Amino acid sequence: MKETFYITTPIYYPSNKLHLGNSYTTIVCDALARFNRKLGKDVMYLTGTDEHGQKISLAAEKAGKTEKEYLDEMVADTKSLWQLLNISYDKFIRTTDPYHEKAVQKIFTELYNKGYIYKGSYKGWYCTPCESFWTESQLVDGKCPDCGREVKFQEEEAYFFKLSEFSDKLLKLYEEHPEFLLPKSRVNEMVNNFIKPGLTDLCVSRTSVKWGVPVEFDPKHTIYVWIDALPNYITALGYGSEDDSLFKKFWPADVHVIGKEIVRFHAIIWPAILMALGLELPHRVFGHGWLMFGGDKLSKSKENSKVECIDPRVLVPLYSADAIRYFLYREIPFGSDGNYSTEAFLNRFNSDLSNNYGNLVSRTFSMVKKYFNSVIPEGSALTDPDDIALKEVVDREVKNTLTYMDELDVTKAVTAVFNIFTEANTYIQKVQPWAVAKQEDGQARLKTILRNLLEVIRIGSELFEPFTPTKSRQVLDALGITDKVFKNLDNFAGLTAGQELKPLDILFPRLDVNAELEKLGQITK
Repeated sequence: MKETFYITTPIYYPSNKLHLGNSYTTIVCDALARFNRKLGKDVMYLTGTDEHGQKISLAAEKAGKTEKEYLDEMVADTKSLWQLLNISYDKFIRTTDPYHEKAVQKIFTELYNKGYIYKGSYKGWYCTPCESFWTESQLVDGKCPDCGREVKFQEEEAYFFKLSEFSDKLLKLYEEHPEFLLPKSRVNEMVNNFIKPGLTDLCVSRTSVKWGVPVEFDPKHTIYVWIDALPNYITALGYGSEDDSLFKKFWPADVHVIGKEIVRFHAIIWPAILMALGLELPHRVFGHGWLMFGGDKLSKSKENSKVECIDPRVLVPLYSADAIRYFLYREIPFGSDGNYSTEAFLNRFNSDLSNNYGNLVSRTFSMVKKYFNSVIPEGSALTDPDDIALKEVVDREVKNTLTYMDELDVTKAVTAVFNIFTEANTYIQKVQPWAVAKQEDGQARLKTILRNLLEVIRIGSELFEPFTPTKSRQVLDALGITDKVFKNLDNFAGLTAGQELKPLDILFPRLDVNAELEKLGQITK
């Protein structure tokens, strides 16, 4: 097994308008990072903020602040949101970090010296919010095809990266390494929409924008986003600095997880830059779908008014970060678009977290308290058909969870975990421990039943912890499990007989959906 795991989110435009839609990538990456830590790997989970460009300057000016003052406030707000959502990133990079800026200048100069960057002039339609140039044919009704806003025609001297030279190399990459870009539908999009029609050289500097990293050998030019932002994945590890030990340890990345709208940047531009630098490519790039609200993509660049309805700062204090995280993992097929509605969230909270997982834990702990004074009983060999069937389902779903997480399919993984909890609830109805307790010779059988249930809760909670780190850890602590890595997932012998269960509050109290909808409606008016 590989001993390290390096996972990244894209770096975010700093904003106090982050919502569930643009938190989704970070939440998914957190589960993958936590899961790999529990596998015993040395994990590097990187996130951060993209802080250069014209729109930052304009936003700061509008707020009556310097760029640095404006950014510091936005970054603090972003970090507070990640803390609220219990994001366990290992490093947070800002593209204004001096070490990053210095490394970017070195990268730009190296590409220039190798002949991959040349000076020319650029003409095109520019969208400031998206920081993107568009050709006439790409505009939609004369406006930006991404955000629908006005664009301006601009012409200026610029440096270009010879992206057009990498068409054959990229096609070869996709052919020889089909796992590089996932899901596979993204490959067809890149090949048919961009590579086969012909890649054009890429504008990588601006003279009209001053808030950014100056070209070291031509300071009137500011390095444009592609050479500034994308290399954060290696500069964060010390590439281009005196200490590149982290780069040597973690690169190439195991996976870049991104939204599908920026797949082109990560599956075409980024690998081309790495090829030009002579560096290894990331193992995988995964372009997930969008979180939709009423069939419309949630986007702060569109100033979508519906964003207010799913602000994590509103939802988390009411329902917990774990509940929000679980809904996104379970409801959105990873790689595809998914829909959010508050009613669907509340119903999923009740059906899965309250009725299934929470109820399983509560009723099992209550029975152990009632029949054995909250002391974990000894089990016995599994000879009863119901016990054997339970163990078979648990074994199967443990294997499925491990496989799905290796494949980056968090939706299937968390579903597999819930299959364990569902089977345990079914087991209770089959064996009816309350009836066994009334039998004169039922004590030994009752011990085995409750021990089996506690072991299933342990195994399921171990697997569930990366997704719901707070609530699952509370359960594991109550069971006396202090290990931070997976242990005894393949047997019912992970608990210590005779150890007392710690008291445990109700994990997910059942909600009155209509009352909650009315309450949220008042909050978001």
